[in-house]
Amino acid sequence: MTETHEQDTINEALSIIDRALGEMLHRELVSTDEVSDLLLDVRTLLTTEGSVLAQN
Repeated sequence: MTETHEQDTINEALSIIDRALGEMLHRELVSTDEVSDLLLDVRTLLTTEGSVLAQN
């Protein structure tokens, strides 16, 4: 069951990345703030998952 939950988290992170990349492909410039926000969103998602697994 843990593997399924981990895979769901990974899939969610990939979805966030794919969505952001799709939006950024249509632009010539992307601000560092937008890239930082994307990386922080993915990091938060992955570290939150790690904390939950460590508690179990």
